[in-house]
Amino acid sequence: MPAPIPATGTARVHILQDGYVREDDDGEHVGSTVTLIVDGDIVVVVDPGMVTSRAALLGALASHDVAPQAVTDVVFSHHHPDHTVNAALFPAARIHDHWAVYDGDLWISRDAEGAELSPSIRLIATPGHTEQDISTVASTPVGVFVCTHAWWGADGPADDPFSPDPQALARSRRRILDVASVIIPGHGPSFVPGPGTPR
Repeated sequence: MPAPIPATGTARVHILQDGYVREDDDGEHVGSTVTLIVDGDIVVVVDPGMVTSRAALLGALASHDVAPQAVTDVVFSHHHPDHTVNAALFPAARIHDHWAVYDGDLWISRDAEGAELSPSIRLIATPGHTEQDISTVASTPVGVFVCTHAWWGADGPADDPFSPDPQALARSRRRILDVASVIIPGHGPSFVPGPGTPR
């Protein structure tokens, strides 16, 4: 059984891009929420997926005094391209998904559940949007931030149109809500969960 998630810790969380999904005249535009988490020497980028501008994404990273080569770890919440396509911007990073860590040509199999990237950053299994979804949990001085695709945005949607297992999604949402002070969803700004948050 993984250790309990600390209610506070030393991680610092910065949103590099708020995600979105919108329909414009030229088609559907999709951007993942991209998050930077720093804890000591560990520098994590979560879901470096589709963005309007790679230069703007790297500019947002630089605004926190982080160079792309300094990113130690990249986490994929799941393998949809809108959350993964810009991983190569971080050439020195290990990449984490639900069943392995990839470091250069080294494939290290492991279950993401309870994996610790640092004393204040860990991964948990949260299937629902896909069967392989994981969430990144960061314990900070002001509470617990969870990067997750259990919600697309603050309003859910209550029923994820892509979920292969709505009951698994509901269980994952309950698990996240038990610990999260702030939720960073897959395609929207961060939010503080409350009674209206879809379960």
